[in-house]
Amino acid sequence: MLLIELKRFQEAKALFRKVVPVARRVSGEGDENTLRLRMIYAQVLYYDPDATPDDVREAVTALEDVERIARRVFGGAHPLVKSIELELRISRAKLRAHETPSS
Repeated sequence: MLLIELKRFQEAKALFRKVVPVARRVSGEGDENTLRLRMIYAQVLYYDPDATPDDVREAVTALEDVERIARRVFGGAHPLVKSIELELRISRAKLRAHETPSS
């Protein structure tokens, strides 16, 4: 999160591309920490002011997957699920903004 706050998105992307697969392999898809890491990686993708439509699309796809897994594992009322839902709404709005032609 510190890298996001410092707006060092490229470093954060590189770090998460290494860490997330390890977390998935070691802890499993349904592990809370793995799900959090995947959510933060998605944030890195779409918070970046230089994010491409493909970056934002990747973030939305990842969040949809994470939300589905988290809901199955923890239930819809879990705070992590609520956080993921919020990030998913924000990322979808950003994707719509990317895909809407400028006037």
